[in-house]
Amino acid sequence: MLKDHAKLMQAILVSGEIVGRKKLQKMIYIAKKVDFPFQERFQFHFYGPYSEELTTRVEELCNMGFLNEVREKKGGYFQYRYTLTDTGKEFLSLNEVDMPFLQECLIDMNDQNARFLELVSTVLYFDNLPKEEVANKVFTLKSSQRYTEAEIDDAYQYIEALKGKIQ
Repeated sequence: MLKDHAKLMQAILVSGEIVGRKKLQKMIYIAKKVDFPFQERFQFHFYGPYSEELTTRVEELCNMGFLNEVREKKGGYFQYRYTLTDTGKEFLSLNEVDMPFLQECLIDMNDQNARFLELVSTVLYFDNLPKEEVANKVFTLKSSQRYTEAEIDDAYQYIEALKGKIQ
């Protein structure tokens, strides 16, 4: 059971800090889709792929004292910051997680904004479809985000760049 928790902790550790619940969801989903061994199941939701399991795991890690969640008021909403606690780091030092290249990929993703990661994760969610159909899905399901063809092309290039980091 704690193996999957440890993988999530490792992801947060190598990222340093992840700001935003949506960003955390997208980073783990994208990492899973480019072949890192995350086990959480995702469904398509308002902001793209979402995992109730991942949300539960984060809550459990916070309750165990392994993960620090800081809630900040930002204008009209709350933003969450995630870091590993010292207890979490100690647990990880005793329960090694072997995921080569994870740090490079997650640091890169963490440097992107949540809007772009939402697009990338949506493109990956429909990766069984031809590019034109994926673009139509994005324009339909994500119309409020007003993504452009160029941004969709950027998302495809970004996915290829991430896959290149792990080979």
